[in-house]
Amino acid sequence: PVPCYGNFIDDLRIYVKGGTGGMGHPRLGGEGGRGGDVWLVAKEKTTLKRIKNRFPQKRFVAEAGTNSSVSALKGEKGTDCEVDVPLGISVTSCDGKQIGELNKAGERILVARGGIGGCLVTNFLPLKGQIQIVHLDLKLIADIVTTLKPELGKIMYPDYKQVSVADLPGLIEGAHANKGMGHKFLKHVERTKQLLFVVDISGFRLSSKTRFRTAFETVLLLTQELELYKEDLRTKPALLAINKMDLPNAQDSLNELMKQLQNPQDSLHLVEKELIPQSTIDFKDIIPVSAHTGEGIEELKTCIRKSLDEEAEKENEEYQKEKLHILQTSEV
Repeated sequence: PVPCYGNFIDDLRIYVKGGTGGMGHPRLGGEGGRGGDVWLVAKEKTTLKRIKNRFPQKRFVAEAGTNSSVSALKGEKGTDCEVDVPLGISVTSCDGKQIGELNKAGERILVARGGIGGCLVTNFLPLKGQIQIVHLDLKLIADIVTTLKPELGKIMYPDYKQVSVADLPGLIEGAHANKGMGHKFLKHVERTKQLLFVVDISGFRLSSKTRFRTAFETVLLLTQELELYKEDLRTKPALLAINKMDLPNAQDSLNELMKQLQNPQDSLHLVEKELIPQSTIDFKDIIPVSAHTGEGIEELKTCIRKSLDEEAEKENEEYQKEKLHILQTSEV
């Protein structure tokens, strides 16, 4: 089964086969053409869902090489088969061996080599192309990742700057241990530039079988799930949006939450031990919003942009320092 959240697919297995080589010509010593290869090519605006819809059989076979003949002793190579895949794809073989990753438009990975054409070594008989099932695993490359339902989108700013947002399935307790969406969700967090936590001011309860969690407990829980999956995830720059501020008594609840977040150590004694992460996240900004009324949304967009710009500037400064250091050491 293909993992699919609504219209979103992040995991696909495909069959790939290199082309068979062309027949050799034993009487004249002619060599058959090599079979075509199968390549995965990273392309923008491509999705795994589109691949699945366009090629329901999920089979990709390159063209066979041409046979050697009296008029053309050296057969021509078969045409390669190129499969357009989204950016952020990790490619593994059916036995789990890493083949490679495609992160930038135009990057290519060879996944099935064509067979050689018939020649003296093969007794002029062609060899078949490589066959394998490869696993395409999408790890989103996004500027921001949030913790709600699955969606991909962009925030457009007046100066035409665009920020990619991956809005993904909500984390639940035990996600790090692969419960619920588990790793299917958490793997997407790895490549994002920063995190946006979205927490309801009124608290959260997954189902009638699970315990109610306050907004403060939910923040701790999300932090812990990230930490247990991969410790360095909690070092990513993070923003916190407090949603449902249109509810009655929301402001009082927000005041209480802000106190807890400013001095989390003072409130940890109120929380079950198993919910407490090794260290808490220091949010760059905490923004109260209401998705229902639109309150605070513009401010949230501004904070996202500001935070990304600051991080980009920091990266640029570090890059310049590194270049200067290399120049200085090379002159010595």
